[in-house]
Amino acid sequence: MLTIKKLIAAIVIILAAVTAFNWDNIVNLNKVITLFDKDKIVHNFVNMNESFPNITIKSNSEPYYFESAPQALPESFEFKGKTVSVKEFLERTTTTALVVLKDETITHESYYLDTNAEDKRISWSVAKSFLSAMVGVAVEQGKIKSLNDLVTDYAPSLKGSGYDGVTIKNILQMSSGVKFNEDYKDFFSDINRMGRLLALGGSFDEFAASLVAEREQGIYLHYVSIDTHVLGMVLRGATGESIVDYFTEHLWNKIHPEADTYFLTDELGEPMVLGGLNMRALDYLKFGKLYRDNGRWNGEQVIPESWVKASVTPDAPHLMPGKRDNADIDLGYGYQWWLPVDADQEFMALGIYDQFIYVDKKSNIVIVKNSANIDFTDNNFESGHESAEFFRAVIKSLSK
Repeated sequence: MLTIKKLIAAIVIILAAVTAFNWDNIVNLNKVITLFDKDKIVHNFVNMNESFPNITIKSNSEPYYFESAPQALPESFEFKGKTVSVKEFLERTTTTALVVLKDETITHESYYLDTNAEDKRISWSVAKSFLSAMVGVAVEQGKIKSLNDLVTDYAPSLKGSGYDGVTIKNILQMSSGVKFNEDYKDFFSDINRMGRLLALGGSFDEFAASLVAEREQGIYLHYVSIDTHVLGMVLRGATGESIVDYFTEHLWNKIHPEADTYFLTDELGEPMVLGGLNMRALDYLKFGKLYRDNGRWNGEQVIPESWVKASVTPDAPHLMPGKRDNADIDLGYGYQWWLPVDADQEFMALGIYDQFIYVDKKSNIVIVKNSANIDFTDNNFESGHESAEFFRAVIKSLSK
């Protein structure tokens, strides 16, 4: 009996030691698993720095503040032959911020669900459009010689991976041919494996190098978030600078943000360029204004005008908006920017759980919508299409 008691005691001690040794990992993993829980998601989306490693990017420029002239939102809009209440839509999609810019004046600014103007909101894949802007600067500077260069010319650690032989342009256009499961509701998907890497430690570079090809590049639009991390690797290799330094000098300071921003990072401190930016809603608005104005900020050409135009102009059949057999989704795609179906000088940066920077050049309007919509994947991402119709209704109301 004494021997059994000693054995049980020894097992308890071992389990306690293992638990203590891995306690941080257990806590971090729990943060990832519960990140999108209905009762936590709104708080989490404006407090990501509480849960994950991150790096602050300070602004050294004088903040720019928009003028304000509030106008009412439309009461309803049409979607799929039905009239939708704007109030109901904003509540149903768990909207946390909505800001509208007409010309140089904010016509609407609202914050919901106990969030406020100072909150720094997770971008998710809206961050991809920011990285695209930096790539455009590097091309203009000649640091990236051609979009037809191979990614391994600048990121040699990817030789032998699914990215070996892939061009920068095909990475920009989500046409790499790399095998990747982006299903957020599949616990074992690649995107969720990457999320656990963020929590438990590891290198995004190494994760990218572990992926394999599944089809020919340049013929099929298959959304692969890690493609954007590979763009970041290319940018680092081409410029010889960190993402943070390049971002600060060539983009962040240029748009005169109201506050600092921060990136979530991997264990090595490398920014999560594919979706880890966190900033105020009004600073997202400034980035949308930059692209609305052809890359110029109050007279200074920040992003090359030709890059802005190319970024929102699909140039191959598999990238055109509309239902097609050579794409996973019916939205059009440029250089990390989306085009809605039936676009008329409209384009958008888009992130999961319904994050939007929506630009309508024809009406000179930019709309930012931050959300925590846990149902964003329902009916083949129908909320994205419904949101586009809501934005169009807002634009129409301001164009009268």
